[in-house]
Parts: sequence; structure tokens; C-alpha cells
Amino acid sequence: MPDIVLATLNAKYIHAAFGLRYLQANLGGLRERACIAEFDINQRPLEIVERILAHEPRIVGLGVYIWNVVPTTEVVALLKRIRPELIIILGGPEVSYETKGQEIVRLADHAITGEADNAFRETCRAILDGESPPKIITADLPKLDTLALPYELYSDADLAHRVIYVEASRGCPFTCEFCLSSLDIPVRQFPLDAFLAALERLLARGATQFKFVDRTFNLHLPTSTAILQFFLDRWREGLFVHFEMIPDRLPEQLRVLIAQFPPGAVQLEVGIQTFDDATSLNISRRQNVAKLEDNFHYLRAHTGVHIHADLIVGLPGEGIESFGRGFDRLLALRPQEIQVGILKRLRGTPIVRHDAEYAMTYSPHPPYEILSTRDISFPDMQRMRRFARYWDISANSGNFTTTLVLLWQGAASPFTQFLRFSDWLFHHLARTHTIALDTLAKSLFTFLSEQIGLEKKTVAAALSEDWRRTGRKDLPPWLEKFAISEIPRSAVRDKAPRRQARHTQAS
Repeated sequence: MPDIVLATLNAKYIHAAFGLRYLQANLGGLRERACIAEFDINQRPLEIVERILAHEPRIVGLGVYIWNVVPTTEVVALLKRIRPELIIILGGPEVSYETKGQEIVRLADHAITGEADNAFRETCRAILDGESPPKIITADLPKLDTLALPYELYSDADLAHRVIYVEASRGCPFTCEFCLSSLDIPVRQFPLDAFLAALERLLARGATQFKFVDRTFNLHLPTSTAILQFFLDRWREGLFVHFEMIPDRLPEQLRVLIAQFPPGAVQLEVGIQTFDDATSLNISRRQNVAKLEDNFHYLRAHTGVHIHADLIVGLPGEGIESFGRGFDRLLALRPQEIQVGILKRLRGTPIVRHDAEYAMTYSPHPPYEILSTRDISFPDMQRMRRFARYWDISANSGNFTTTLVLLWQGAASPFTQFLRFSDWLFHHLARTHTIALDTLAKSLFTFLSEQIGLEKKTVAAALSEDWRRTGRKDLPPWLEKFAISEIPRSAVRDKAPRRQARHTQAS
């Protein structure tokens, strides 16, 4: 039986716990005395506890994140109730800042703040030697060239069924006040040759999907070009690579390489967050919008890259009108996805300095989302939550790329039109989840024909094309009677691009 169990609750099964693999890889002489036990947030805490205790460990290390802290707190409480002598060590972003007053920290024996690759090993070694480390342990920043890489710890089942996370660097040079990465300075690079060799071994084992967690993949040009060239030289059908990029930095060397990838093979996650200059200043965000827009135009015109762009609702100083202008500006750049996020008050981030001036009120419960601000009331913030949800299931899903264009065709503001649809949809359905595709399609049909005043045949033609394009053969009975074989050329000016089906989100 292992002395050490490394465990966490992932957001979904498909998300493999990257951090746990780093911890096990760097346990040194204790590595053979440890195992990884992964769960997800949909599993019952009591069943998770049963499986952990079946290993009969002396130490349990738990990764704690904003999305799993509530059920993980219950897991810790149960473990300590059943096995009081069990030593529980916490780590992860949620317990790396503002540890005082956290119930999960109070229940556990130790919490390691920061990058725990080495500190976890030393803490376990001290405990197993009979020593008593302090409750809160501040990890020294590890030198990346001394760390053991974790990629061999991905199993064959992981490679076949889960997202494979990789990183060529850690840290971020920017100081965006809402983001934990703003505290992660300086940017540090892993030795490139060793990293590429590890990727080579993953490819040889059959890995096809790689999600880079680097916050600024395109910051260090020699590294980013080397990695892109690495994948180009080894390209095969089915390979898919995801990067987070700085939106206003896309030099010619990167443009040339990215343009060589097949359509849909590369996904770029681009954090825009806001187009409002005053709001950008409030959150200490530096961004060259002119260069950003030029890069978007290039990527959409000359590459097959799938762009996932982010905007945030509730930033200090930004109201709904300002956000809407930014949304329209981003939509005009034609990314395949626009992720509308609600601001979260992550522990440790300096965004709290605006609380008084901008009346920032956050939920006290994870994920600590903004409830209201000076510029957005609680009822309007709820409207924006619904806007974000409905946009995700209708636009980002790729199910209605033809039909949605009809919603704002000829209108001054697509944002205003979709917000109008969002308000109407909630009034009629009174829910934001468990909405069947047929229900959403019929709602679009009703809104476009009765509220916007479009001809039913025009709307039905667009819906029929969307329905069949996504692989569905039989039209719903209510739609079939309106179906026509071809959409009039005048019905749709420009179709929105379809979502990249293989997009995944990090846990």
C-alpha cells in the first residue's frame, strides 16, 4: 500500500490532473511510495473518501481549486473524522492566498502555498521521518531546469481519452488585476530540448491532443517558433494543439508557421477581456488594440486557426453599454467562439483595491463571482449571466451559425439584439440549463418570426441548413412543414464560423 496518495477532484473526467503528476514526478526517493487517485466533482464525497482510504495511506495530498474547494472541504472533513491520524496536505491556487479563515485549511494539517513541486516532497519526507512541519508552508520558486518532467505519468488511457496538458513555461509578464497569473512573475522557460523530447515520446505513444497551459505562449519567439515547427514536422491526421496567446503579438515568423497548419488543427485562446481604455487602465492591462485587430484579420483571412476569445463582464468601471460595444467590436473580428465570462474575485488578486470606489460586491461562495458593481446592478448582472449562458449554447455550440446571423442582420448592435433574445428566452423558458436543442431551435424560430418579423420560410430555411449541417437528418415536425431545399441568397449575408468541436477547457 502507498504511504502517499495524491488526489484531486477534476472538473470533468476528461481533464487529467497536471499538477498531481508534477508532484509525483518530483518525489525523488518517495516516488515509489506514492500513487495518484483522480476523481471529479460529480462523484459523492463519501465514495471518494472510501476509495482514498482503501489505499491505507499515511499522507494524502489534495489539489484545491476554485471549482472543487466545496466538495474537497467535505472530503477533508470526512477523512479527518474517520482517520484523525491521517496527515492531509493541501496545495493549489485556492489555498495559496488568504489562508486565514478558510475552513478547508483549518481542517487540514498543512497547506503549501505556491509551486509545490519540491516543497511537497520535502514536507512528506519530514512527516515520514517523524518531524512536524508548520501549518502553512511557503514553497520556494523551483528552478525549472531542475524539475523532473511529468509526461511519462500520463497512462495510455489518458492519451486515448483525456486532455493532455503540457507547459513550456511558467509565469506571466502582465499585471491584470483579476488574474492569479499577475502574481506569477517572472516568466520562466523549461529547457527546450528536454521538453521537445518529452513531446516526442508522447507522440510516439499515440497522443493526438495537446493543451498548452502557458499563459503567454507567443511571448518568447524562439520557443514558440520551435514548438510550432516541431508539430509541423511531425504532423499527422487528427493532431490538435491548443495555445493561449497574447492577442497583440503575432510577428511574421509565427504567422508563416501558423498558416501552414490544416484548418481546425490549432486553437488559439485569446484573452481580450475588455476594449474599454478606462477599464483596461483600472485593471492594469496593457493591450495594443490596433495590432490585436490586425492579428485577428490575418488569422481569419489566411489561416485555419480556431479562435476562442474571452471577454469579462463586471470589470471595475465598465457597464453594460461599454461591454456591449466591446462585444460588437469583437464579433466583427469573427472569432469562432466568444467566451463571455463573469468576473471572479480570485484569492490574492489585487482587484479588491477597487471594491469601495466601484461598489464591487462578490459572492462569498466559490467561484466568488461578481454580484453587482457601481455600473451594473444585480438584476442587470443576472441578465448578463443569462446572456453568457444562452450565447454559449446557441452561438459557441456551432449549432445555429446560419440562423443567428438573421438575429442581428441589419441591426446596429448584435449585442443589443442578442440581449433582447436572451431576455425573451428567459421570460418564456424560466431556466438557463437543461434546454433541449429542439426547444432552443423552436425558440429561435418563434423569436425571429414573431418578434423580429422575419418571414417564417426564411427562418425555417436557415434552421434547416443548421440542423442538417450538424449531422442531423430528420427535421423536427414543426420545422419540416416549412423546410425548403435552398436558402434564398438574400436571407443571409455572412455565416458565422462553426465551433471547433474538439475545444476543451482546462480543469
